[in-house]
Amino acid sequence: MSRRWIQNPNRCADEYLDGIEDFIEFARRHNPGATRIRCPCRRCNNTLFETIENVGFHLVRNGMIETYSIWNLHGEQGDHASSSNAPRVDNVEPIVDPNDQVMGIIQDDFPFASTNINQEGEDDVPTPIDSAEFEQYAKLLKNANQELYPGCESFSVLTAIVELMHGKIKYRMSNLCFDYFLGVFKRMLPTDNYLPKDHKHAQKVLRGLGLGYEKIHACKNNCMLFYKEHETLDTCPICNESRFKMTSQNRTTKIPQKVMRYLPLKPRLQRLYVSTHTATDMRWHKEKRVDDDVMRHPADGEAWKEFDRTFPEFATDPRNVRLGLATDGFNPYGVLNQHHSIWPIFAFPYNLPPWKCMKKEYMMMTVLITEDPGRSIDVYLRPLVDELKDLWTNGVRTYDKSTGRMFTLRAAVMWTVNDFPAYAMVSGWSTKGYMACPVCKEHVTSGWHAGKVCYLGHQRWLPWDHEWREKDKEFDGNTERRLRPREWSGDEILEQLNRLDFAPFGKTVSRTRPSTHLNWTHKPMFFELPYWSKLKLRHNLDVMHVEKNVFDTLVGTILDIEGKMKETIKARLDLERMGIRRGLWMNRDSDKARRDLAFFSMKPNDKKKFLKFVSFVKFLDGYASNISRCVNVDGGKFTGLNSHDCHVFMQRLLPVGIRHLLPEDVVKPIMLLSRFFSQLTAKTLRRTDMFQLRHDIVQVLCKFEMIFSPAFFTSMMHVMVHLPEEALLAGPVNYRWMYPIERLLGELKKSVRNRAKPEGSIIEA
Repeated sequence: MSRRWIQNPNRCADEYLDGIEDFIEFARRHNPGATRIRCPCRRCNNTLFETIENVGFHLVRNGMIETYSIWNLHGEQGDHASSSNAPRVDNVEPIVDPNDQVMGIIQDDFPFASTNINQEGEDDVPTPIDSAEFEQYAKLLKNANQELYPGCESFSVLTAIVELMHGKIKYRMSNLCFDYFLGVFKRMLPTDNYLPKDHKHAQKVLRGLGLGYEKIHACKNNCMLFYKEHETLDTCPICNESRFKMTSQNRTTKIPQKVMRYLPLKPRLQRLYVSTHTATDMRWHKEKRVDDDVMRHPADGEAWKEFDRTFPEFATDPRNVRLGLATDGFNPYGVLNQHHSIWPIFAFPYNLPPWKCMKKEYMMMTVLITEDPGRSIDVYLRPLVDELKDLWTNGVRTYDKSTGRMFTLRAAVMWTVNDFPAYAMVSGWSTKGYMACPVCKEHVTSGWHAGKVCYLGHQRWLPWDHEWREKDKEFDGNTERRLRPREWSGDEILEQLNRLDFAPFGKTVSRTRPSTHLNWTHKPMFFELPYWSKLKLRHNLDVMHVEKNVFDTLVGTILDIEGKMKETIKARLDLERMGIRRGLWMNRDSDKARRDLAFFSMKPNDKKKFLKFVSFVKFLDGYASNISRCVNVDGGKFTGLNSHDCHVFMQRLLPVGIRHLLPEDVVKPIMLLSRFFSQLTAKTLRRTDMFQLRHDIVQVLCKFEMIFSPAFFTSMMHVMVHLPEEALLAGPVNYRWMYPIERLLGELKKSVRNRAKPEGSIIEA
């Protein structure tokens, strides 16, 4: 039966009410005797159990989750789920014998070694397997068919090794620990078993299943890679630094100064199609996506649709891969060494459906850099960009397991996802100084206030005849006659960059930048991609870090927390210099001046009430961490709040906690800001809501300018004005923020077993 009633916005319609009755009947039939079931309403989100009667009431009041059209959490089986065209929440995996799974992996890796492929027409002729590959296939097949010991039917040699190696990585065992247990297991088994004796021999057996990586030597000063035409050089032609370390003359092998690891992208993209689990899902964005006013996926955004219109040949085949790129640095040692950082670069396909997109299983590391590269990140991007150019121009012949045919796989990068410092590295536009906004560029309104650069003038986004444009004393002392800053197209940016002359990369190069360069530090290598200048959105502002920084600034100011508040003595003196907000000027008595508490900051007693309220708050398990542990009531501050804590605090606690503790004129814009982030970070967005948020955030920033001093307006406060526009272009932010990247970095950090060689540990794991 059709379940389109789930998408019906009118929850009083007969179709919707009949659908709820069908769901309740389905739940009773598949959960006999159960008094409580998971509630699939939008508020409970299948995480809370309610009585069946209450579930029906919730579905009428709150509506059902729009993507929950396969009721697998209420007893629906996997075979029905696979035949449905509607979005689903999860897959129900059948129970498969481990030996069959391993054989399936071998067949996926070598699809032409043992099967005849349909060869109707030239496009279906498979790439012939060479002798080396066939030898690998033969070895794997022999181990997959070889019993672990005579008479063992449960495990083959290959299955046993795969299971043990999976446990080693999952539970982060060292090689020595793994060798010990492998030896114990070998002694436990019959003497004529075929289990490898140590980790080294186990790796040899699995070598044919891996995708591999390349080691590319780099200049110690990040000037260049010893790659392609420079591969045979022993010194850097830019800084004359030696490629190798000084070692003993008796040593036969040379040790490079710096090594970058590159993981080729083509075989990883090909594996998405030789796997039976993902080949069909890679076409979801074209064949199964619902196209309406609701944005559930990046394919619903205007940037994706404009790309399809500009490059119709690429868009014709839904199997062509749309990629996102992300990078960030992390310290593999925790607190032991604060100076070392590792910078991986990840690629992730956006073709996949929402329940698989941005999951760590489908995020592919492509580059691993051993230190913070700064603006020289383009040096390390060279192999990746070369491969991306080839994937766009020529593609790679790939076997599609779902159709049993060959096709030419092409790929394109839709945009990058980075925090604000990494945004500057990848985009080439410095996010510091008077022109820090990478969207407004040189047209941003900025000035020097309270010893730092601040960003004001948000009346420019108001309608031309708005009354606030004429107010001067309420803002920065000037009326606003300018229009909103213009946005540059990719072609205009490329034309501008081609006129500029940039210094070569490297640590030894002078960092002085001519004024004609504005905030450009280098020409990004991504402009070598033929389609890059045509993209509507090339780099995303990271909502995760924006929300965290806005929260810290706002809460630090309204709680008057020392070190976090923006209303410092310098800020008050700046107001006097500007001749505005007389009520916030320094209070001078004879020869002394003091800073009185501002009307938008809580009084000590109110501050204590607010902190006590937060200390007693408890959330459901899995929804948020224990925020109460971060509250210091006596000290009057918060400690240890991470980004997700701030995310929950901003949207759930702040509007409730301040309601009766601050003036109404202060509370209203803060509540509007909270609602702004709540709607912006939802998993599904409506275009009409985004147009409203675009209006609301301008109102919020203008009201803040009438309340707080100019020192309050950091670059993070300013870039909020661009977030709704990016949501209209690229869809929901949960595909474009750093939360999944940060979680993956945490997993990589755990895989460091050899602290002397952290990069090697990560890449091998």
